Amino acid sequence: MSSPEHKQKIWKMIKDIKVGMLVTLDNGVPRARPMHLVQDEYDGTLWFFTRRSAEKVFETAGDQDVCLSFSDQEEGVYVSLSGKADLTDDRELIEKYWNPFIAAWFHDGKDDPDVALLEIKVQMGEHWKAKESKTFQLYEIAKANVKKDATPNLGENEKFGG
Repeated sequence: MSSPEHKQKIWKMIKDIKVGMLVTLDNGVPRARPMHLVQDEYDGTLWFFTRRSAEKVFETAGDQDVCLSFSDQEEGVYVSLSGKADLTDDRELIEKYWNPFIAAWFHDGKDDPDVALLEIKVQMGEHWKAKESKTFQLYEIAKANVKKDATPNLGENEKFGG
């Protein structure tokens, strides 16, 4: 797990990206699909709307272990989060997170019996954040190639949990 300060750091990195790639196991084979964050804060749990009848629901019922990855190449931010997935039809949470973007995917509205939330309780992860511009990163790579015993210093990398 991570501290409240670290959770805020992770949230700051992913909140504007909004869409993460959710990886589940489909008969033992990793499968990724985009999922859109619906919450306004992060406390160690991520929430995504889904159809109860979606393949990812059946995949997570068979194996709750999932991975989510977020990336923003412009900002040099990359985040990988691993945890356990669980399906919920908690009406209070559905009401809380319902919005026009989600409504576009669920034409029968939030009372559709196929509407559910996928809850991901994050257990561990890793993130990378470039500290400088792309030009500086290219300079670091070129310098490492010239100096043969040096490695490029492209920014921050941190693992947590596990």
